[in-house]
Amino acid sequence: MNIENINTFEAIEIFLEGNQPIAFSVLGDKQERYTFIRKILVKFSSMTASKKEKGLLKRLLVKMTGYSRPQMTRLIKQYRESGSIIWRPSITNGFSKKYQDSDVRLLAKIDELHDTPCGQMVKTLCERAVSVFNDQSDQNIANISVSHLYNLRASKPYKNQRMHFEKTKPTKVAIGERRKPYPDGQPGYIRIDTVHQGDQDKVKGVYHINAVDEETQFQVVCTVEKISER
Repeated sequence: MNIENINTFEAIEIFLEGNQPIAFSVLGDKQERYTFIRKILVKFSSMTASKKEKGLLKRLLVKMTGYSRPQMTRLIKQYRESGSIIWRPSITNGFSKKYQDSDVRLLAKIDELHDTPCGQMVKTLCERAVSVFNDQSDQNIANISVSHLYNLRASKPYKNQRMHFEKTKPTKVAIGERRKPYPDGQPGYIRIDTVHQGDQDKVKGVYHINAVDEETQFQVVCTVEKISER
């Protein structure tokens, strides 16, 4: 059975319940979907249909177009009010961009010169540049809100303009404690001595490690390439 052969509300209900295989083509662009919606609404006289029949039509159209129920409700309302469903593509580019890439570069330069001060300090510096030195290039940043200034700092153009790296801070790791052990008759207190074998022909020699349990005198001797916390 083909979707074009559905001519009754009973057939729509059977199709929605999935009790009968039906062949239908996947709708393409928005204009094709709008045309299909209007065609179905005209075919089944949606203006005079009962509440149950209108519900079946809406379910059918949602299934066929992939639109949400609220969106389909708006389209059906548009058809009932005007007798047509018109697609009006947007001809604008959305919201205009208030802060340009030049403002982001200026912000990055200010942060670099002043070691990334707080947002309020940046705003004050720009206000002073405009009012005292009549530097109009700082006008946008001078009028920006402090919260949105941090949004510009988090933007990709700002990060591409200014990368901030911090040097690695070294930390000392204690390999062992240099003090005499007091085992109090308990094993596990180990005395460790290391001996460097010496270098030969400018090649670093190995280290011999002698580990002795202070209480049991159990001894382990091993050789390693170098001494470390490991």
